[in-house]
Amino acid sequence: MSKLALYVPLKAKPGKEAEVADFLRSALPLVLAEPGTASWYAIEEGPGKFAIFDTFDNEAGRQAHLDGKVAAALMAKVQAGDLFAEPPQIYKLNLLASK
Repeated sequence: MSKLALYVPLKAKPGKEAEVADFLRSALPLVLAEPGTASWYAIEEGPGKFAIFDTFDNEAGRQAHLDGKVAAALMAKVQAGDLFAEPPQIYKLNLLASK
């Protein structure tokens, strides 16, 4: 069972919702190459609201993900200032139970 997770809510700039969704979809091949990422989800929570949720078996896997290509691509988009209304918050979570 995975013990750790990340939750990263994202808010698209008005009119940029489709581009944010496309960006998140484009990250999947990068995540598939990460052996320490047990599961990864790109989520649309509602109008203009998205999130990333991923799980890890250990801290090394979670840290490798945070230091990896997906996080770098996300931070590049944030710094460019063209897609997101605000900088994302990265929540490190402990998983209590899963199926």
